[in-house]
Amino acid sequence: MSDNTTTFMPPGSASELEQGRALTPKFDADGLVTCVATDVATGEVLMVAHMNAEALAKTIASGEAWYYSRSRRALWRKGETSGHIQRVVEMRVDCDQDAVWIKVTQVGAGACHTGRRSCFYRRVPLGAEAAGKELVFDPGERAFDPDVVYGG
Repeated sequence: MSDNTTTFMPPGSASELEQGRALTPKFDADGLVTCVATDVATGEVLMVAHMNAEALAKTIASGEAWYYSRSRRALWRKGETSGHIQRVVEMRVDCDQDAVWIKVTQVGAGACHTGRRSCFYRRVPLGAEAAGKELVFDPGERAFDPDVVYGG
């Protein structure tokens, strides 16, 4: 992973983080911040991923979403394999700058590697409905065939 101090200033005081104008991401011990991507037109949550300093800097510079894969330990541009890129329309940070929210235009059929538009295609039943404790596919239809797109 890249050293986050090479791209961004280290976080300052709580007041500077919460009230200041400087982008000073508060990376975790692994050098990552959580990123939530939503559809700019509908507000639908498409995915949650992580960014290291390099991914954050590339996203800002290119206007396309870049992430850091914890499982592969590698930087990746969303859509580099599938063609389902995310064009960033707006980027926000939370109050203490340890999370990023990007509003995107999702190009292509979906954001999820399972072939669905959103990674959040299963609902957890609550209350009386939770008796069976099974997840509900809502919506669960695939927007594309991941075996064709990723060569699985």
